[in-house]
Amino acid sequence: MFQFDNSYARLPDRFFASVYPEPVEGPKLLRFNQKLAAELGVEADLSDPDRLAAVLSGNVVPQGASPLAMAYAGHQFGNFVPQLGDGRAILIGEVMDRAGQRRDIQWKGAGPTPFSRRGDGRAALGPVIREYVVSEAMHALGIPATRALAAVSTGELVQREQEQQGAVFVRVAASHVRVGTFQFFAARGDTEGVRTLANYVIERHYPDLMGAQNPYLVLLQAVADRQAELIARWLGVGFIHGVMNTDNMTISGETIDFGPCAFLDEYNPMKVFSSIDRQGRYAYRNQPGIGQWNIARLAEALVPLIDADEEKAVEAANAVLKAFGDTFQAHWIEVFRAKLGLVTARDGDGDLVQGLLSAMEENEADFTRTFRALCNAAEGHDDDLLACFADTAKLREWLPKWNERLAEEGRGPADVATEMRGVNPWLIARNHRIEEAIAAANYGDFSFFEKLVEALEKPFEERPEFADYAIAPTAEQKVARTFCGT
Repeated sequence: MFQFDNSYARLPDRFFASVYPEPVEGPKLLRFNQKLAAELGVEADLSDPDRLAAVLSGNVVPQGASPLAMAYAGHQFGNFVPQLGDGRAILIGEVMDRAGQRRDIQWKGAGPTPFSRRGDGRAALGPVIREYVVSEAMHALGIPATRALAAVSTGELVQREQEQQGAVFVRVAASHVRVGTFQFFAARGDTEGVRTLANYVIERHYPDLMGAQNPYLVLLQAVADRQAELIARWLGVGFIHGVMNTDNMTISGETIDFGPCAFLDEYNPMKVFSSIDRQGRYAYRNQPGIGQWNIARLAEALVPLIDADEEKAVEAANAVLKAFGDTFQAHWIEVFRAKLGLVTARDGDGDLVQGLLSAMEENEADFTRTFRALCNAAEGHDDDLLACFADTAKLREWLPKWNERLAEEGRGPADVATEMRGVNPWLIARNHRIEEAIAAANYGDFSFFEKLVEALEKPFEERPEFADYAIAPTAEQKVARTFCGT
């Protein structure tokens, strides 16, 4: 089924713990991502779903696998924990996809590992559905993210605040190396471990840096650049990660760990959904600053490699951190220029964007609907846009400025609108729709899950059969809190 080539398993023993999945009672295949399987070169016998479920749940370990739990540390809500690691996830192995890229295949919820910290190592059905839906939704939006290969129910119950149905999520990633992986070795004074990991990451993710004069400094810069761009793209679709701990920031630049994540309904830059983020540390608008903070933690781990003179190393690392804000801002304005239909750069574009966002905030305008309606407004049809605002006064002040700026582009309204519809989604993974799918699944009805996944495959296309998914929630339907799957 899988053609494995397990590079991480060839690293020193202290990088991971070898561990096998713990069998489950009655695995049942809920969904298998055939398109992704084809991309990975994975051959699956769909005529025997029971056998496939047995493999994807961990009951049968595929030939060539080298199951392991990765060691890492991390800052969780600003507090450092020197040992975390994969407590409920097992890296089964790696494959080379059809594009020649190395990809991790991980079973999430496959049983306890040496890093489980008294946990059961299992996953509940609800968080598995959420991660499947949101990871595939992010991919369809063009945002780098881990992918969903399969969801499997286990036929067993897991104990959380109350008993829930168990499930296993099969995740695909460019790799699962995190900022926290570097912190694990740095916290132990294991400079050689940091160096070995850095060399591995450069070879796997940044091979162009292998000939650099100071590869560890340029690695820091490359990771910082990818994270700045990733977070800018999150903000462009109203995405709030919810738990941006350093162990949840990948070195590859992929979005990972869709626990208490959510998409904005009404625009509120201080919006927080995560039930465990009581201080708003990871609110929508705080994400760029947290990204920079996390990169600073990576810099601390890399300092001994950057220069033998610590003072020089810190100075060089600080220069990277200082540039993060400008890099993020450049990506952010690029994202939002495109959302406004602009392809050239002009002074004042940032103020133009902020003018619209300010009007949206005052009116609690729906983020996705407003920007999609703006596409019609580019062709002179303002009705849908005006309908997004309870008080249109501020919007009416803003519209002439935007129209004047559009005129400077010298392009036809139809062309502008078409381009805007390619970056402003018609629908997103609405929080209430995800909760609806989870609630139904808990009663054995997976039709809502199936339809939601199908709807989100083409988020920029207006398909009448999925019109309900493009509608903003009513006050009663809004989801106020999202929860970590642990």
